[in-house]
Amino acid sequence: MVEQVIADLSAPVGPESIHEGLGADCYAAVDLGSNSFHLVISRYQHGEFTVLDRQKEVVRLAAGLNEDNHLSEEVAARALDCLSRFGQLLRNLPDGNIRAVGTNALRRLQGKNHFLERAEKALGHSIEIIAGREEARLIYLGVSKWSTGGDESRLVIDIGGGSTEIIAGKGDTPKCRESLEVGCVVLSKQFFADGKLSRKRFKKAVLAAELAIQPVVSQFRLEGWADVIGCSGTMKSMAQAMVAGGWSRDGINREGLAHLRDHAINAEHLNDLVVPGVSRERLPVFAGGLSILIALFELFDIREMSVSDIALREGVLYDLVGRSSAEDIRDVTVSAMLAKWSADQDHCNKVRDTALSLYHQVSAAWDIQDHLFEDSLSWAAQLHEIGLQISHDGYHAHGAYLVANADMAGFARRDQLLLSALIVGHRRKFPLGKFESLPSTLVTPAKRIAIILRLAVLLHRGRASEQPLVKHFSAEGQQLAIRFEAGWLESNPLTEADLNQEQAWLKNIGIKLAFS
Repeated sequence: MVEQVIADLSAPVGPESIHEGLGADCYAAVDLGSNSFHLVISRYQHGEFTVLDRQKEVVRLAAGLNEDNHLSEEVAARALDCLSRFGQLLRNLPDGNIRAVGTNALRRLQGKNHFLERAEKALGHSIEIIAGREEARLIYLGVSKWSTGGDESRLVIDIGGGSTEIIAGKGDTPKCRESLEVGCVVLSKQFFADGKLSRKRFKKAVLAAELAIQPVVSQFRLEGWADVIGCSGTMKSMAQAMVAGGWSRDGINREGLAHLRDHAINAEHLNDLVVPGVSRERLPVFAGGLSILIALFELFDIREMSVSDIALREGVLYDLVGRSSAEDIRDVTVSAMLAKWSADQDHCNKVRDTALSLYHQVSAAWDIQDHLFEDSLSWAAQLHEIGLQISHDGYHAHGAYLVANADMAGFARRDQLLLSALIVGHRRKFPLGKFESLPSTLVTPAKRIAIILRLAVLLHRGRASEQPLVKHFSAEGQQLAIRFEAGWLESNPLTEADLNQEQAWLKNIGIKLAFS
């Protein structure tokens, strides 16, 4: 078992006694998994977390999705009730110290914006849907930071309800990470929905899991590993069952998996299955999880696996701490993209500085005083020209596509779609549809920061070394006014012509721009 460097207060404590006076050193992570929802609240001191409270509820979100990936109202209600309870525990925490993330089931959900609006209202906080490889990065971050494994190479595997994440890394650095569309809820629903357990069904389920896993096996074998670590409820339940059944002293081994499978087959039906150390609420997804684990052991030739209590939510906590320090992984990601696509970083930084200067003058009047909006404006300004390496014609559309579809460590899907809209909207006709397809709470703020970015890009079109001499910038409702130092516009006729064109484009979306 991977040793944890945390103090876990396991005794139940009432929320009124534990959460009063939570300060800036307290953080919370909410994990909206495909099987269970988790909440962890921790205090960060001296480079370590001390867990103050944990909550877990089995919601089975993935099981509530039909063939068209629409969520049943029964499961939606169960999820919202859970989030309301979580929300009570988060009330005394600073907003910037809370991060809620959704995984595979929410990635697949059709009409997700409608559900997310209700979910965020219940929780009292925004919810980010993260991409599969970002989920994998956070899982590895949690395992590597919260363990005492040192700098050895490791293979980390997390079997979730809707997906399985596999990461090979060394020390704190993930080298290879993948998220596969196979999870214990989905596989159980596909092969064991009626509760019947047989050798034939297990064989089919294992084969389906192998088909999903096989394409990535060779790339992980190239990395190699000294240890194999499993995390999540599936791994913990398998290890507990093996220890309780006398098939393992600690962790998971190949022989124990075979014993567990035969034990399930002998029961013939889930209603008659009793697995030592496994709760009744875990049994409906037990067969699917076991099938995936058998497939993993076979394909990766694993003999033994240790099991960690650490998973996605602990990685989210460390990522949160990084965001409030000089270690924000999102800044690293943006810098890497700028280098990869050979952007003119000096020019982009000038655009960013002007955009932020304009933003700070109108953020209060335009009600866009939020770190998300300020940070997104900054990143979009830096990235707005990355599409130039593909083609100058329509480079804004090329850049928007890259940002929307790239593997951007640290960014949620919502964040990438917001950045993509800002980049495609930074020039030419304003793409209203791109913004109105965002979550409703983002539509108006996103339009406003896009207008600020447009003006900043316009003012730097000449790519001059000096900053434009903006004396004043103001906003009142749908009206904007920008005033320059005397004589500056006259000496920059191209900028004046561009501002006249911008007036016409903004008028089409109901914004009146005045300049002098």
